[in-house]
Amino acid sequence: MTIDEQELRAKLSPEQYAVLREGATERPWSGEYVDAKADGSYHCAACGAELFDSATKFESGSGWPSFTEPANLANVELIEDNSHGMVRTEVRCSNCGSHLGHVFPDGPPDRGGQRYCINSLALDLQARD
Repeated sequence: MTIDEQELRAKLSPEQYAVLREGATERPWSGEYVDAKADGSYHCAACGAELFDSATKFESGSGWPSFTEPANLANVELIEDNSHGMVRTEVRCSNCGSHLGHVFPDGPPDRGGQRYCINSLALDLQARD
């Protein structure tokens, strides 16, 4: 997908743009979806691709929305991230390349053991009726 950065700057808040396009991280406990319990699907705030389902969301205590797995593996890209003096796995939207967060191997063992730690600013919740 070709991204028009000017269109994204107009569509997204400055904070969303910083996270999605510049790889920033929102402050813990500051995001609107940290405690969200609504039934629905979480989509990329930049391009609208479906990323996570509320059925896989769990309370991790990390301060960011956490999911055990993507709704569709084809919609996320995992990239080795060596920034900040550590090795992590970055999660990006495979449709538009936007930064979403990171995945860690400390999720619920009975649900696959993964914790997709995602910035609320990178998401758009589409509630189911």
